[in-house]
Amino acid sequence: MPSNKAKYFLFFVPFVISFLLSGTPVISFFVAWLGSFYIFYLTWLSPHRIVKKDLSISHQIMRPIFLLQLIFAGFMCCTSIFYFIDHLGYEYFEKVDSISFVVNEETYLIAKCQRLALLAHTALVCGILMAQQSRQKKRAYEFHLNRRKNIIWLRIGIASYLLTIVMQFLPGLFQFSIYLSNIAIFCASLLLLKGLRSKDSIFIIYGATMFGVNFINATLTGYKEHIIVNVIILFALLFPYYKRLITVLAIPSIYFLLYILPTYANIIRQQSWSGDKSAEEARSEAFETIFQEDNSDQIVETNWSFLTNRFSEIGMFTQFVNHVPEKRDFYGWEIIENSFLAIIPRVFYPNKPVTEKIAMQRVYDAGVADERSSVSAKTRPVVDAYLSFGYFGVLLFLFALGYTVQFFNNTAERWFGGYEFGCIVMFNACFQTLWRGNNFEFMINNMFYGFITMWLMFVILRKMQILVRKH
Repeated sequence: MPSNKAKYFLFFVPFVISFLLSGTPVISFFVAWLGSFYIFYLTWLSPHRIVKKDLSISHQIMRPIFLLQLIFAGFMCCTSIFYFIDHLGYEYFEKVDSISFVVNEETYLIAKCQRLALLAHTALVCGILMAQQSRQKKRAYEFHLNRRKNIIWLRIGIASYLLTIVMQFLPGLFQFSIYLSNIAIFCASLLLLKGLRSKDSIFIIYGATMFGVNFINATLTGYKEHIIVNVIILFALLFPYYKRLITVLAIPSIYFLLYILPTYANIIRQQSWSGDKSAEEARSEAFETIFQEDNSDQIVETNWSFLTNRFSEIGMFTQFVNHVPEKRDFYGWEIIENSFLAIIPRVFYPNKPVTEKIAMQRVYDAGVADERSSVSAKTRPVVDAYLSFGYFGVLLFLFALGYTVQFFNNTAERWFGGYEFGCIVMFNACFQTLWRGNNFEFMINNMFYGFITMWLMFVILRKMQILVRKH
């Protein structure tokens, strides 16, 4: 059996091979693309996988090495296949371009971006695993043994929801309301699971009501991710106890969502965001459009555009790689410096630049979007890492990200009594934005204030003697 240090070298094998094959971009792309599935295998299915032994695999899937890696690397690395086969002249895996494909400059760019994405995936996983294996010698806490945990969690969920409403009206505290709202939702989802397992009608009603209201609200926003996130939460929580059912439902559910959501979201945005109709009216029209047989061609066309240009963001990535360093030098530490400046509250820094404008400026500079348009095409972590220091930046920053998210998870489990409340509720609620990642400015801000929220919750529960030190 290889040592843990030797196992880390195995993760880099696909990247090295794809890099050596960079002269044949089509093969290099597919080696890099399949490399992410190889990493999934090493971390999830391999007999020599490095996972915590305190729980079975199915009962710890909401830890970073499973859920966060699946979403983060899935979007970053795996969805690019649609863009690439479109580039090769295919649509829905059927040849539509009668002209024989010829390798061109864009082919090399796409392959390079896929290699960078694979390197990012590799570094992220190595960071997670190293932090996961670090020895925990600090104090651990648990919920008071004389109190029923489910009731405590119910009260925490209700209190978080009420605080969310209050904080939305208090200047400077709106950001904390987002984390508290997530805590309330994850609490409700966990209590729904507990209610189903124990057949407790109170928890079932509360959990189903809160989850249902949140899901309905998500259908009014016009954002696809909000709906997908709710489905992911529900499936991830139910999977350990209903493996066969969730396995059977997962693939058709994902297919159904990918089929309807692009068209559904487009209609909501066109009708509701413009102010022509209310969100409820736009939703009704979206459902009517989706389920009318005459609109099937429109749905198919919209979906392919979504799969190639929105579901996968490798097209935008190629524009950044083409721009830097050929037309502009690497940013160095500039993006990181701006990210830490963004943390400072405006009340202490009245002249602080607008974070959105700073983040979008490099998008405009690379020609990804026009300054006159209203589009928001923010970069992702792998893009900002590359723009900072190239390949080295991807390796450095994605490793740091992986180590940090696992540190946050370790801390959440140590502070809040273990996996159930610590990981499922606190970690995923406070750091849900890390599931897919954002540009450095917003991501580092989210990480900082998410940790502050988690720490404040820990301090309050300790003062109330709800959390006590483990003996």
